[in-house]
Amino acid sequence: VFTPKGDIFKLPMGATVLDFAYHIHSKVGNQCVGARIGGKNVTIRQKLQSGDQVEILTSSNQSPKRDWLNILTTTRARAKVRQSLKEMESRQALLAKEELERKMKNKKLDYEEPVLMHTMSKLGYKIVTEFYAALADGKLDVNNVLEAYAQQQRFDHGEAEKTASTLSADQFVLPEDEKVKRQTEQGDVLVIDQNLKGLDFQMAKCCQPVYGDAVFGFVTSGGGIKIHREDCPNAPQLRQRFGYRIVKAKWAGKRGSQYPITLRVIGNDDIGIVNNITNIISKEEKILLRSISIDSNDGLFNGSLTVMLDDTSRLQQLIKKLKTVKGVKNVSRS
Repeated sequence: VFTPKGDIFKLPMGATVLDFAYHIHSKVGNQCVGARIGGKNVTIRQKLQSGDQVEILTSSNQSPKRDWLNILTTTRARAKVRQSLKEMESRQALLAKEELERKMKNKKLDYEEPVLMHTMSKLGYKIVTEFYAALADGKLDVNNVLEAYAQQQRFDHGEAEKTASTLSADQFVLPEDEKVKRQTEQGDVLVIDQNLKGLDFQMAKCCQPVYGDAVFGFVTSGGGIKIHREDCPNAPQLRQRFGYRIVKAKWAGKRGSQYPITLRVIGNDDIGIVNNITNIISKEEKILLRSISIDSNDGLFNGSLTVMLDDTSRLQQLIKKLKTVKGVKNVSRS
């Protein structure tokens, strides 16, 4: 195809006006509202023919839309749209999050992520970015969210008074009058129990253990305890250099708290693959999509998903379902 200045661009068969706009420049693509071909105005969906002279029409009020991914045919253009959407959603989510936290402070409400996740789920949102996007777009009234959050916080804390604190994955604690270790038939074992309180525990970010994983405890220099998976990539080094700080550990009680888990998804960069993945997650009970990061190159899709869930069995079920998505080649836990 040709530009009005006579420049020649080679595009694959079936390429659209929008593909051509992104082939020229990302900014041109982001602001594309249509084109003029042979003196006639056409939409961004118009498929180009060999020999067409195309003048791209732009508007400063235009911005990328998610359904553009269904219009585009070239991997290069889809990658640019995904990147632009990711940047827009990140800015939008950050502003909405800052506003929500600011209003929480004004109402003297403590920010607690587990409470917010429960609130978000009850409001019908399973993907964090969609929740904040709804706040930013005005689909959700921030005052209604604050009211629901306050009610959820009272409920969670009320349950805590009955059965001890309902804590996030980063807040497992033992009572001060309890020993850090409990005697079992197998020897001294650290019992990870969300109903105990006193000494702070933290889930190691390097391996993100979840209820049901085989784990061990590592006593930090500050006296706290980090819980690692047995197959943590850092485990061999910790055992070799700091074996005296390693304590056996096991889970107690029942699953309940949610934990952040990062999954890596690799596959072909097919149209709609991101929507298919997020649709599966949104239909799963007690699983929330916390963040998603997408890269594509030469027709290959590489995604990083962070989800909140409560145990390994639910995690394995999710991985199994994600592997059924058309185009997905592999799903693994980071």
